[in-house]
Amino acid sequence: MTIAKIMTGTRFFLIQQTSRYLSLFLCVATLYYGCKPDRNKYRSWTIYKADSESSSYSELSEIDKQNVNQLQVAWTFNPNDAVGLRPGNSECNPIIVDNVMYATSARHRLYAIEASTGKKIWSFDPFNGGKGGGINRGVTYWESGDDKRILYTAGNNLFAQDAMTGALIEEFGTGGKVNLKIGLRGDTATIFVIPTSPGIVYRDLLIMGAEVSELYGAEPGYIRAYNIRTGKLEWTFHTIPHPGEPGYETWPKDAWKYAGGVNDWAGMSLDEKRGMVFLALGSPSYDFYGADRIGQNLFGNSVVALDAGTGNYRWHFQTVHHDLWDYDLPAPPNLVTVNRNGKKIDAVAQTTKSGFLFVLDRETGESLFPIEERKVPASRVPGEETWPTQPFPLKPLPYARQHMTIDDLSNFSEPAHDSLVKRFNSLRYEGLFTPPDLDGTLMLPGTRGGSSWGGGAFDYSTSVLYVKSNDSPEIDHLQKVEATPGLEEQPTYFQGKAIYMSYCANCHGRDLKGFESLYPPLIGIKDKMKKEEALAKIRQGAGRMPAFAAILQGKEKAIIEFLFEKENTKPSQMESEIFEIHANKLSLERTDSADRPMYLNTTAYGHFLDIDGNPGIKPPWGTLNAINLSTGEFVWKIPLGNHPELQEVGAPQTGAAGSGGPIVTAGGLVFIGSTHDRKFRAFDKDTGDLLWETTLPGIANATPCTYWSNGKQYVAVSVSGTVENPSGNIISFALPE
Repeated sequence: MTIAKIMTGTRFFLIQQTSRYLSLFLCVATLYYGCKPDRNKYRSWTIYKADSESSSYSELSEIDKQNVNQLQVAWTFNPNDAVGLRPGNSECNPIIVDNVMYATSARHRLYAIEASTGKKIWSFDPFNGGKGGGINRGVTYWESGDDKRILYTAGNNLFAQDAMTGALIEEFGTGGKVNLKIGLRGDTATIFVIPTSPGIVYRDLLIMGAEVSELYGAEPGYIRAYNIRTGKLEWTFHTIPHPGEPGYETWPKDAWKYAGGVNDWAGMSLDEKRGMVFLALGSPSYDFYGADRIGQNLFGNSVVALDAGTGNYRWHFQTVHHDLWDYDLPAPPNLVTVNRNGKKIDAVAQTTKSGFLFVLDRETGESLFPIEERKVPASRVPGEETWPTQPFPLKPLPYARQHMTIDDLSNFSEPAHDSLVKRFNSLRYEGLFTPPDLDGTLMLPGTRGGSSWGGGAFDYSTSVLYVKSNDSPEIDHLQKVEATPGLEEQPTYFQGKAIYMSYCANCHGRDLKGFESLYPPLIGIKDKMKKEEALAKIRQGAGRMPAFAAILQGKEKAIIEFLFEKENTKPSQMESEIFEIHANKLSLERTDSADRPMYLNTTAYGHFLDIDGNPGIKPPWGTLNAINLSTGEFVWKIPLGNHPELQEVGAPQTGAAGSGGPIVTAGGLVFIGSTHDRKFRAFDKDTGDLLWETTLPGIANATPCTYWSNGKQYVAVSVSGTVENPSGNIISFALPE
């Protein structure tokens, strides 16, 4: 194929002479004269998930079905910024602008890298030599003339940096940063707010969501827009409505003063032409008990459309009413165009943890497919009032399992299966939306089920959406928050162990060995951090871990003594008993707090496993799905990932859990890592056939990207750290010369 090289000022553009030549030339002219940051829409990767529509799609086709099996490592970037620390989890989706890749490491440092060589250009450490860490999924780019900036968050701060040098923009905020705690409801000295996904640019505004605590007393997840030039807060949208605002009537009268959550932690999408920003909002707090928020709870678990310039409300669609299952909307909405009865319709496609896919008209929020409000089970927990119905879209069909019976229980051994049957029969389970219970409730797909923050990849040429899904049941077990009789008389080491077994073991393991890269091991923690650092992280929360300050309530010494193994006295009869939840003294003044009961889910985010630690449900445990959004029909569905040690002879691969999402290209390929078998794969987008795979040094728990640099196409992915290389790395692949 002939290649034409066009010089514009000091910029060079390589343009394939195809039928798209004219449109590409116009894009080049636009870049030179007018500044459109996305650099040849659908050909570069200048925004998180490819573009403002969150498509995860690229028109690049040099790498295609015929040659993808020739891919080889082009370069590897090793930040080496976590020497001596535990392995870090990297979820960054790198962006590429003018042959420069901008990405964060597993330790949350920012890097500018030559996109064709992997050579470091500059780096920035927001922690000034501290250990850093925490979840970060990428950065945002903005330019106006010669002013080119990277907008990036670390901790509770938003930074603006010169994209060429990495230097802080001193006129932005205070010395180049803005404290994101300012402008929320609570005391900036105590509240928790940490953005995990990058914001989105509309003109000179950076529109931001954030992660907040998920416990009682959490901050509300207000959506805020900042002036990119100055850092000034320009508008705020109250996701928990104030008096007189749309949705206020769906909460108790004073809920706006104390209710929290309803935050956009997963990112958002933008229709620049319409001037609309689309939010994917999470659950109200507390996630599993809502007696203090009786009502439908708008705009919890809702797709919300706002005027991007003002923050004014346009429309909403709520996917879960009065959420009690932590079914946050986990990924930015995909802005799509579908064909219905010969007519093209701009729409919004929202993936979910429940496995439902909602396809909504972009102008009105009305569903393009029929939806039924079906009656669901009622809560038996005192004070709780479940919403009587929930929305069930009739198309597309769910892409994750939403129901199970005894026949679906795994059977790796007779004792393991018998134990699962006994446990299954002891739980309350009436299908999807069975509310949490004091006797324990089985939850499927679960808080890690359906799809996660990787979301979907949309192919504009076929109207097909590709989405990774997990089947990961868990148990919700509510317990009232109150002091434990007699526990205070036990040795502090065993008080700490009781706390750990009640609140920490589900994620970090009863043996402290952790579970996958998301839940790090705590064995030998005394060699990795100081007691003060560990206690601060337990109190404040970090990443997926919520804050436990309210639960500790005077037991700080106990949990530290257990984790750091300072004492080891005789076992107590209380050692194996569940530690009852202490009363949570809310930091907010509330007239009804004295007599309002509180419950916590003591098994939240754990796994439904058999007695040997194997999955309690039969495979597949993870799938990759291709869904035609014009028809609502599945094109194909395959297991994604494998646990070979659990795979039966002659059976399909088991599938595996994972959060990273896919990307799709005009070369006919779907690329995805995500799974814990450390594989990075390419599939035929039309059939789901595996065309290429490689084994990475760590888990690619991130959405990949693809880009054109110096005359060739690359595919890059962030890789999480390992014991050998705790910093993780970025690996870029290309065809051989």
